[in-house]
Amino acid sequence: MKKTETIKKNYEFKEILSNGKYYSGQCIEAFIKNAKVQNKNFLGIAISRKLCKAVKRNKIKRLIKESYYFYESKTKSGFSIIFLWKKKVNIENATFENITNDMEKILKKAKILEEKV
Repeated sequence: MKKTETIKKNYEFKEILSNGKYYSGQCIEAFIKNAKVQNKNFLGIAISRKLCKAVKRNKIKRLIKESYYFYESKTKSGFSIIFLWKKKVNIENATFENITNDMEKILKKAKILEEKV
């Protein structure tokens, strides 16, 4: 598996959100930017506090992380990726299948999902 590090600093989030390219799915949104380090990816997840309580936010974060790790070995290296949960989408739509389908569409649109033949 590839090494993926998490984005934790506020200035890193701001840089990617302002300079990264925007991709949207039904439940999640992504901002993707080329990273300075070419042999690893950086992953950030953000969910609004106004959306729900901490337990449900953490559940959504876990689902997004697990969906990303499902595709981690198939993604190209050298990218910073931030996933956001859409505010207008209901929390009951937070299932592994929905998130995984959205993530696959987003990664294919961004052309960072390797097509292995």
